[in-house]
Amino acid sequence: MKKAELNSLMDILDGIKKIDSMILLHESLDDSTFMISQYQSKKSKLIDQFIDELLSSHIQTEQRVSLIQQVIVKYYPALSKGETHYDDEEIEQLSRAI
Repeated sequence: MKKAELNSLMDILDGIKKIDSMILLHESLDDSTFMISQYQSKKSKLIDQFIDELLSSHIQTEQRVSLIQQVIVKYYPALSKGETHYDDEEIEQLSRAI
């Protein structure tokens, strides 16, 4: 992996961590759900960006999948526990197939 790729991925992770802490802060303050949803949306976009950059990197597939799994477990704990409900039938079908 090139140093620039590593730095970019580290910057994205830093952004995810900062936004996640803001979400936790607003949740602890029982603050506006609007602000929480805005932060959650931003976090999702950064996680998507992180995954996209990982997939385009020269890291071995097993290692990429492992890093993606770590991100999901850390930032989406409900998903890692299987507590997922899909509104889309096709996505639900894919989930059952896995």
